[in-house]
Amino acid sequence: MPFPTYAVSTELDAVNQILSSVGQAPVTTLDLQNPEVAIVLNTIREVSRQVQAEGWTFNTERSYELTPDAVTKEISFPPNILQIDTNVYDHKSDYDVIRRNGKVYDRLNHTYEFEEPLKCDVVWMFDFTDLPPAIQAYITARAARMCSVKMVGDRELNALLQEQELLTRAAAIEYECNQGDYSMHGFRDGQNYYHSYQPFMALIR
Repeated sequence: MPFPTYAVSTELDAVNQILSSVGQAPVTTLDLQNPEVAIVLNTIREVSRQVQAEGWTFNTERSYELTPDAVTKEISFPPNILQIDTNVYDHKSDYDVIRRNGKVYDRLNHTYEFEEPLKCDVVWMFDFTDLPPAIQAYITARAARMCSVKMVGDRELNALLQEQELLTRAAAIEYECNQGDYSMHGFRDGQNYYHSYQPFMALIR
């Protein structure tokens, strides 16, 4: 059975959708020599980075292992990581890692060197085509509103596009709630980590 090719949106699809929303003709290629295409494409990528940096179910991994180099004991920082932190269940408070000089740096111990692999919670940056449709729609709507401010400056158009942005944001959050299987107690890696009341815990100050 053939699958629909329009099921996956591309950057070109998003660019044309935004161009049509500001009254411009669609394009067949992402020609950056075209100033309007360049503005729209750069805005899409900027918004995509901002949205993905929030950390969603689809781009967040827990206890992802980063292994130090056997000689230097340093860990190269993957270029497509937007956020990083050591997993509290694996390392407690032993490290406080950040990105510095293209490597993982431990602020707590003031060093680039690690004696053991790190289990980290990371937020990844993915290409537009690899994003869930609900997130693609939200990024496109948000970028469209920003482009309307840059390219048109019409208040009525901006208000209409803002309404569309809010609708797609709501759909993205609904997708996140369904995908994450959250509850009032929260979940960790698919397991409920709710703990019932334990009287002795009240004695800890």
